[in-house]
Amino acid sequence: MKKRSKEAKQLVMMGVLLLLLFLIELVHCKYMVYNTSQAIVPNKLNVHLVPHTHDDVGWLKTVDQYYVGSNNSIQGACVQNVLDSLVSALLADKNRKFIYVEQAFFQRWWREQSEAIQLIVRQLVSSGQLEFINGGMCMHDEATTHYIDMIDQTTLGHRFIKEQFGVTPRVGWQIDPFGHSAAQAYLLGAELGFDSLFFGRIDYQDRTKRKTEKSLEVIWQGSKSLGSSAQIFAGAFPENYEPPSGFYFEVNDASPIVQDDITLFDYNVQERVEDFVAAALSQANITRTNHIMWTMGTDFKYQYAHTWFRQMDKLIHYVNIDGRVNALYSTPSIYTNAKHATEQIWPLKTDDFFPYADRVNGYWTGYFTSRPAVKRYVRVLSGYYLAVRQLEFFKGRNRSGSSTDLLGDALAIAQHHDAVTGTEQQHVANDYAKRLSMGYVEAAELAASSLACLVEPSASAGCDNTTKFQQCPLLNISYCPPSEIDLSNRKNLVVVIYNALGWKREDVIRIPVMHEDIAVRDSAGRVIESQLVPLSDTHVSLRNYHVKAYLGHTPRKTPKYWLAFTASAPPLGFSTYTISSAKTKGVGSARSSIQLFQNSDRSTSFEVGHEHLKLIFSSEGGKLAHYVNHRSGVNESIQQSFSFYSGYNGSDEDPQSSGAYVFRPNGTFAINPQKQGVMTVIRGPIIDEVHQVISPWIYQINRLYKGKEHVEVEFSVGPIPVDDGIGKEVVTQITTNLESNKTFYTDSNGRDFIKRIRDYRADWDLKVNEPAAGNYYPINLGIYVKDNKKELSVLVDRAVGGSSLVDGQIELMLHRRLLRDDGKGVAEALNETVCIDNQCKGLTIQGKYYYKIDQLGEGAKWRRSAGQEIYSPFLLAFTEQFLVQDEDNWMSSHVPTFSAIDSSYRLPDNVAILTLQELTNKEVLLRLAHLYEIGEDKELSVMSQVELKKLFRSKQIGKVVETSLSGNQERSEMEKKRLVWKAEGWDGESKLTRGGAVDPGELLVELAPMEIRTFVIHFDDMFIQDVGGGSTMLKSCL
Repeated sequence: MKKRSKEAKQLVMMGVLLLLLFLIELVHCKYMVYNTSQAIVPNKLNVHLVPHTHDDVGWLKTVDQYYVGSNNSIQGACVQNVLDSLVSALLADKNRKFIYVEQAFFQRWWREQSEAIQLIVRQLVSSGQLEFINGGMCMHDEATTHYIDMIDQTTLGHRFIKEQFGVTPRVGWQIDPFGHSAAQAYLLGAELGFDSLFFGRIDYQDRTKRKTEKSLEVIWQGSKSLGSSAQIFAGAFPENYEPPSGFYFEVNDASPIVQDDITLFDYNVQERVEDFVAAALSQANITRTNHIMWTMGTDFKYQYAHTWFRQMDKLIHYVNIDGRVNALYSTPSIYTNAKHATEQIWPLKTDDFFPYADRVNGYWTGYFTSRPAVKRYVRVLSGYYLAVRQLEFFKGRNRSGSSTDLLGDALAIAQHHDAVTGTEQQHVANDYAKRLSMGYVEAAELAASSLACLVEPSASAGCDNTTKFQQCPLLNISYCPPSEIDLSNRKNLVVVIYNALGWKREDVIRIPVMHEDIAVRDSAGRVIESQLVPLSDTHVSLRNYHVKAYLGHTPRKTPKYWLAFTASAPPLGFSTYTISSAKTKGVGSARSSIQLFQNSDRSTSFEVGHEHLKLIFSSEGGKLAHYVNHRSGVNESIQQSFSFYSGYNGSDEDPQSSGAYVFRPNGTFAINPQKQGVMTVIRGPIIDEVHQVISPWIYQINRLYKGKEHVEVEFSVGPIPVDDGIGKEVVTQITTNLESNKTFYTDSNGRDFIKRIRDYRADWDLKVNEPAAGNYYPINLGIYVKDNKKELSVLVDRAVGGSSLVDGQIELMLHRRLLRDDGKGVAEALNETVCIDNQCKGLTIQGKYYYKIDQLGEGAKWRRSAGQEIYSPFLLAFTEQFLVQDEDNWMSSHVPTFSAIDSSYRLPDNVAILTLQELTNKEVLLRLAHLYEIGEDKELSVMSQVELKKLFRSKQIGKVVETSLSGNQERSEMEKKRLVWKAEGWDGESKLTRGGAVDPGELLVELAPMEIRTFVIHFDDMFIQDVGGGSTMLKSCL
């Protein structure tokens, strides 16, 4: 009864509010009632007015500042005001509509609302007046984001919308990202159940041609592997995502309002109707069918929503009285349905919309690399988030303890198209990094407690987390306090190595250590081969400087060596290694041999490498000369080089500068190794390294590992000197003799590879005005070139820009430091610095890329498998063990190895687990991906199977429900609702097969090339027994 009484009171309150709003509106309009009820008229030009706001989740202000409306000296924007005023404006007229996108803002606002307001909003959503479009936490970027991050942030938003409102977004709305990817179209579009995708930014030359051909709206098939089964109706706006000129109605906008009071001056109804009709007919001339869309809004508009709706009410009323065109309140969903109903045959689009230029010399390809440290931080934590969610599931989610939620939210916001892109102001970049750091700290606590639970033996009743694990987030700058302990005082260092991949893997672990006489033992207690690699002066300098920058103090001690050893770990499991003092002669780590060569020594020639792979450096100054793989028979000339583009500073005649968004070079300059420089060659049983001082601010290491057939290149670039007043964009080149014929291949958000041809676009006749910037493309996974014999592949550790500007050559942009703003809105030069004790210097970037040369057709295996290992590196956790009577008792008192899956099983080589996440106590979200494209590899581009019974060997699977990519609806229901479109040159049938339905008895999941399948799996019992390696894990280990 109390509940019913409460609901009755809420309804009364809502009724009173509606009456008041109605009376207020009557007063405003002098009792004029506008007819806004118009629907679609079949034989007229229908102008769909779509009210919207575009709310950046950080850009010039932080996400919190945008929400509450603070720091308005930078930009007057308050999302809170938008959402507050929107509710009353929609209640004032049931015909009014609005769409909203960014759930990071909406969820903040939703948590603040009373139950009465929440009830009203739910009714607005149910009636279709308020529609969620896109539905992710942010409007993510499409160039510098990894597809797993795009999926994760969209899933967070979609699940919230489904839980709170019971609806599923059906339209993509990527109106502001700076170019558009194929993966966005088919994966973050069709595979989400979207029927359409709308966007704002395409190349100015492409837009001009499409206007002439009426091909701004197309059927986009973004994946050659999935073809028409994942196609989507896609539309580019005629200019941008704003209203036509003269129809902006924010409080202070300059557009003329509709003044319809004949008792006052400046009556202009007919004039405004004429303007409306003229703009509508102009757009109709470049659009197929009798439906056009007007995007009525732009950045942070509707802070007082009545100012917009009052004018749109009048326009709809008077334009429809005029009768030449039909105006109506609409949404992209209504517009999409109207387009589909025409049964029009649409142009077919494949590939993507990169690179994007908005004018001559205005190529937005600089942001592919801008803020490389932020890009790396996002990528590292993305892989970490994947791994820790697995550990969270194995341990059991504790609603009151540490979780991955904070990291998930921070990563979601970081995918915004002014976040990971590096196009935000510096204080906003700092805010993103702070949020990521806070998320990492909580996730690290969870990882440590989960591993502490998993290493407990089966005899333990539950898990008391007595083992305290530490991790090393600053390992990239050689700083790892847990590994730098004194091992001479009856201590062992225990290293637990977790593998988040679905197959057993081996990799070389490198950690800094203080001592020389140490030994490494595996999970069986056997001494294994290890190597001590001296820490270079460059690494020591980076370590000391950045540790002080991060922590406020310089480390008291400096490690002498990197300890390197080969570690292996089972699928979805861990192995344990112990490091201790070597008490017996001959069992300790091998010392590296060191040779020094002067760059000026022209007689120098040497070889490095293990087993099959060798690099040969020539006698001409020690330059890299040959790549030899004795197993594959590859013997190829190869060179490495560095150069920089000087950033164009703009002029009175041509103000376009190089900046955070735009890459506009003003000349290219080689960076040659110093003649008096010294090259250091380090050799050992596990690692060979060649250290080169390229310049006072560029340091490079070529590194080859035992058991690996690729080269790892570690680079340190910075601080980039700008004392000459010239900004610089630093690139590296790998040059071979491959006859690549202007052709190269880059990935789409880490997924499909797309063919690129230098100085060419498939959709129009390209006018080349920027031969470097206009041929740059985003790289998240890798880039490769090939001829009729060999292929050269390069993989990256973060999003970068790259190209092949010369046949046989691959170029990567590693770092940018510029002194001018490029005029695209951020109003700040891309000049990152690090400050200590009030002294600032340019940012130094440390990173890696990897390359391999294969026989033609053999490179895909390495690109796909190594790409997964780069994205999901081993998770290392450290703890100390105090020896009792000099005996190592860790292995006997703890679980040394663990695997969550059947000991006889591993995932196929062409399948990866993207998501393993506990939703509720008996429910898990599982996402599986086929890693290969159709025809990419003769052995692995085939249908594959995953055995769920063996993947969840310790669980009783009760029900398996396949869902959309974001998990917000059943896949079968999504397919039933999907609109089928007609495309030019397509017969209406899909000739490609997908994985079949999952038999509830067999529980086999089939995956076709490039297919990703998402499941919600319900367990009958979440009790976990004998999870591998003799371990028993209980859900009570919280």
